[in-house]
Amino acid sequence: MHIALAPDEQEQALTFFQLKKFRKRVSLLNAGEIDRHIYFVKHGCLRMFYTDKTGEDHIIGFYPENWWTCDIVSFFNVQPSANSIQALEDSEVYYISLPQLEKLFVIIPKFERFFRILNQNGFELYQRRITSQLYKTAEQRYLEFRKRHPGLEQRIAQKHIASYLGITPAFLSMIRKESGT
Repeated sequence: MHIALAPDEQEQALTFFQLKKFRKRVSLLNAGEIDRHIYFVKHGCLRMFYTDKTGEDHIIGFYPENWWTCDIVSFFNVQPSANSIQALEDSEVYYISLPQLEKLFVIIPKFERFFRILNQNGFELYQRRITSQLYKTAEQRYLEFRKRHPGLEQRIAQKHIASYLGITPAFLSMIRKESGT
């Protein structure tokens, strides 16, 4: 879903965002911190993950080019995040704070609708992901991942994909071998 902006609105909207580069493996957010920004990935790939008590990471999602991400609970409720966000590749992201986002909504009301739809789509994505984890086989989840993120598996570590799918890297390797990928 895109919104049509007049050239002056585009210029004005861009003044609300900042651009920053992050090296591979650099954290944009650590668990326990308040997520103060929503990120839009211009280049690269981010991951959001939860680290359990044993130190194992559980990947919630991948955010390559043209994807938005933040820990939405932390961002909008201004509370510590349970999750972390990290660059999986050298990445360049636009980001905006909640106060700036609120100002943007007032100055260019089209953005409020855009972010409402963005949140609806994000909620749908999470709901599908939970359902997928509950009812689909690992192979079905892998094929779904490939469809949603074409070409991403050549860019990121297999251990991250396995974590996202809820399987071991060895089992992912077996699935890939059987499916001929």
